[in-house]
Amino acid sequence: MLKELLGPDIQELIRSKAYSGVKDGVSEWEAPEVADLLLSLPEEDQPILFRLLSRRRAAEVFAYLPPDEQERLLQSLTTENVRVLLHELAPDDRTELFEELPAQATQQLLSLLPPEDLKEARQLLGYPEESVGRLMTPEYVAIRPEWTIGKALEHLRKFGKDAETVNLVYVVDDQGKLVDDIRLRKLILADPSEAVASIMDSHFVSLSAYDDREFAAKQMQKYDRVALPVTDSEGVLLGIVTVDDMIDVVEEEATEDIQKMAAVEALDEPYMNTGFWPMIKKRGGWLSLLFLGETLTAAAMGYFEHEIQRAVVLTLFVPLIISSGGNSGSQAASLVIRAMALEEIRLRDWWRVMRREIFSGLTLGAILGAIGMMQILLWPNRDTRYGEHFFLVGCTLSFSLIGVVMWGTLVGSMLPFMLRRLGFDPAVSSAPFVATLVDVTGLIIYFSVALLFLSGTLL
Repeated sequence: MLKELLGPDIQELIRSKAYSGVKDGVSEWEAPEVADLLLSLPEEDQPILFRLLSRRRAAEVFAYLPPDEQERLLQSLTTENVRVLLHELAPDDRTELFEELPAQATQQLLSLLPPEDLKEARQLLGYPEESVGRLMTPEYVAIRPEWTIGKALEHLRKFGKDAETVNLVYVVDDQGKLVDDIRLRKLILADPSEAVASIMDSHFVSLSAYDDREFAAKQMQKYDRVALPVTDSEGVLLGIVTVDDMIDVVEEEATEDIQKMAAVEALDEPYMNTGFWPMIKKRGGWLSLLFLGETLTAAAMGYFEHEIQRAVVLTLFVPLIISSGGNSGSQAASLVIRAMALEEIRLRDWWRVMRREIFSGLTLGAILGAIGMMQILLWPNRDTRYGEHFFLVGCTLSFSLIGVVMWGTLVGSMLPFMLRRLGFDPAVSSAPFVATLVDVTGLIIYFSVALLFLSGTLL
C-alpha cells in the first residue's frame, strides 16, 4: 500500500490486526503526516500505530504531536517503551516535553533516562525557561582548524548522521572554543589536502545560552541561518539551535501579542486545553477594566445632558463618532505595535511617527467628514430628519470627525511608545483599550464642536 492510503483504511487494518499492512502503508509517509494520521485515529488505536513504528521513526513522529497528546500517549505506553522513546528523542525535543509536563511527571521520566541522557537533560533544564539554552541540542559536528579538509569530511561522514543538521560545520580549538563556522558546500568544494584553517574567515554569529528565545529568532532571521551555535561566557561551544525551533518561538510570540492586543492575558495552554475558570480569569480582568473605562463615556454624556436635550439630533451621530475614533486608534496602534515587533521603528522614532500620524489622521478624518456631510446633504427629507439647521449639523459632524479621527490615530500611535518607554509590552495597548480611551475623549471633542457651530441656533 502506498502513501495515498487513507486514515480509515489504516484504522481497518489495525482493527483486523493486519500490522504488516499498517507498517507498509505508512513507510513512505513523512513524520508530520504520520502524526496527523495518528491524531485522526480513535484513542484506543493510537498506541497500536505508534508501537508499530521503528524507534527512530516513533521519536520523529512524537516530536510533531501537541503537548497534551504527547502526555496522553506516554500514559498508554509501557515503561520500557517510554524509556526507549525518551532515549531516541532529540535533546531539544525532550527538553520541550519536560517543560510541558507537571514537575512530578517530569521527575518520573527523568528517572528512566540512562546516566548520559540524564546529565544532558538536567543541564538543558538548568537554563532559564525562556532562554536559548532550553532550545539547543548538543547534536552537532565540530572539526579542528589544523585538520585537513579530507580528514574533516571523513569525520563528517562518520558522525554527521547523528547531528541535527550538517549545513554548517563548526570549527573549535583544543579547548572547545568556537572559532568559526563553515558552510558544508565550501568544505566539499575545497582541496582535500588543504588545512581547514585555509578556508576559515573567522566571521561567525553565535548566541549565549542565556539569550532570550525571541532575540535568537531575530538573529536567525537577520543572518539568514538555518542554525546558530550556542556558547557559554568563555566562548566554548555548547550546542546549536535550529530554525524549526525558532519557528515555534515566533509562532508563540505572535500568538501572545495577538491575544494581548485583543485585551486577553496570554493563554498558558492552547485554547481547547484552557479550563473554563482560567479562561474567565484571563478575559474577565481586562473586560472589567474596559467596562469601568466605558463608564466615563456615560459620564461625558451626562456632562453634556443640557446640550443633548436641546439638540436631540446630536445623539444620532454619537455611534459614528465613537466608532470612527476607536477604529482609527485601533488601526494606528496595530500598525505601530507590529512595526515595533519587527524593529522597523524604535523609541527614537516617536516624533517621526507622530508627525506622520497627525497628517494621516487629518486626511482620514477629512475623508470621513466629507462622507458624513454628503450623507446629510443628500438624505431624503433632510429638513424633517435633521431639522432646518441641517447644514450646521453637517458641519458639526464633519469637523468632529476630523478632530476625533486625528486624536484617535495620535493616541493609538503614541501609546505603544509610552508603554515601551516605561518598560511594558506595547501589545497591552490593545485595540479595545485604545478604543475605550478614544470613546471618552471623542465625545468631548464632538460636543465641543457642536457648541461652536450650533450656539445661537439649536444650542
